[in-house]
Amino acid sequence: MHLSPDEIIFWQYGFLKLNATIVFTWVLMLVLAVGSKLITRKLSSDLKRSRWRNLLEIVVTMTEKQIEEVGLRNPKKYLPFLGALFLFVALAALFTIFPGYEPPTGSLSTTAALALCVFVATPLFGILERGWGGYLKSYVQPTFVMLPFNIISELSRTLALAVRLFGNMMSGAMIIGILLTITPFIFPIVMKALGLLTGMVQAYIFFILSTVYIAAATRVSKPGPEAEHIEK
Repeated sequence: MHLSPDEIIFWQYGFLKLNATIVFTWVLMLVLAVGSKLITRKLSSDLKRSRWRNLLEIVVTMTEKQIEEVGLRNPKKYLPFLGALFLFVALAALFTIFPGYEPPTGSLSTTAALALCVFVATPLFGILERGWGGYLKSYVQPTFVMLPFNIISELSRTLALAVRLFGNMMSGAMIIGILLTITPFIFPIVMKALGLLTGMVQAYIFFILSTVYIAAATRVSKPGPEAEHIEK
């Protein structure tokens, strides 16, 4: 039983290694790229729509609605980034139905990379929405004393995202591996189904948390009624 796909080495030359984490990460990215190209290649504005077109619109509309409900005013602006995160984590769990496949999210390096993507995207979207001054000012609110605490908060929630996703994905694989050695028929099938459900839930949670962090970074404080009256 492998605790991490990093332990599965396909090729090695000196310190260079090609492990399962790298291979299956690139496989997932290839599936996402090719799949998006195939699904969107015949999109048109005709009234007659195919089933794939209807399904695609339902998925995109539901994703935009989720982003908007969290607090982002322009969901289409954040859809490519947040949607890609959700699809990657979801497919990483879904593909476990194929024998020999190891989800790359079972490696801490992959989950750390996903969390770092959110770590970089959060201030980037915040600066684009509020400007350099408006975003950096949020670190010293309500007082300058909060600066180190806000910085620690940024770092700790990034670490929490990575460890949370890694822990949930790895624990499911470990439980299935243990049950395979004890009862190799009925229980592993049930746990496989539960693992798929857990993977989908984790993909949704990762998506929502990323959206919440970006929404907090892009939130523009609005003056109250008294301040507006004084300005007038």
